[in-house]
Amino acid sequence: MKLADTPITQHQFYDIPFFLKRDDQLHSHFSGNKARKFMAVLEQDYPEVTTLISYGSAQANTLYSLSALAAIKGWQLEFYVDRIPAWLIDKPLGNFRGALELGARVIPVADTGLHPRDYIEQQRQPDSNCLVLPEGGRSSLSKQGISQLASEILSWSRFEPEHNFVVALPAGTGTTALYLHKYLKPHGIEVLTCPCVGGSEYLIEQFKELGESDFPTVLELETKHHFGKLYPQDYQIWHQLLQQTDIEFDLLYDPMMWQCLQSWYKQNSDKSIIYVHQGGILGNESMLPRYERKYGVI
Repeated sequence: MKLADTPITQHQFYDIPFFLKRDDQLHSHFSGNKARKFMAVLEQDYPEVTTLISYGSAQANTLYSLSALAAIKGWQLEFYVDRIPAWLIDKPLGNFRGALELGARVIPVADTGLHPRDYIEQQRQPDSNCLVLPEGGRSSLSKQGISQLASEILSWSRFEPEHNFVVALPAGTGTTALYLHKYLKPHGIEVLTCPCVGGSEYLIEQFKELGESDFPTVLELETKHHFGKLYPQDYQIWHQLLQQTDIEFDLLYDPMMWQCLQSWYKQNSDKSIIYVHQGGILGNESMLPRYERKYGVI
């Protein structure tokens, strides 16, 4: 199975015309930036492996993507978390629900006093039948799939020579943005991102930990934006994007990036944006009810 060549469609968001790389359409379950990050695992043979192991949040996009990857490969996924909220156990939603349906084992370890990463190393002690992946796919293993994404963007952009392209996408760990920058900069395409988890200093530290020294352009909002907090402007932007493009975006990351792009575009209207849709919309199943409870249904 080789996942590639997602379409690029054209849209308008208020005064910003943009192209959209539809990586949310890679595969019905295994899509978005996580699929690109884990593409190398999908395509390589691991004859001894029977169990895939990782860790993170019980509602993380990574959980669902790894569940899909494990299902495709015929492996068992063990995903270690600090804790699972009681309400989520009672009524599974979003990525957690999707992962359970795909057969994942989500294992809380808070009672041990260990961080999930340490629990895996010290208590689980994976053997040769296990493949352990870092949280969020933040590793050089991601280069293969992101290189493929960059190649698809370059192949398409060559047929649109009249445009001065930039590529835009929000950052969690920043892995996708960093490696896209690495592969697109030699071809004169700038990569824009924004730090959704922590500020720009934290994001740059994440870049450095991957061993790179040349980074994408980091845009920031004028005010502090806390990851996972509910902001009315995020809710409005998300709804306006849906209304104006007929495409559902991720509620956690995309609204912040689009606020940054609205400010950026005022001084850069001569450039054409290729926005990378990174999937993650299953997470809206749990995020949207939170927004609706706090700010009402739009």
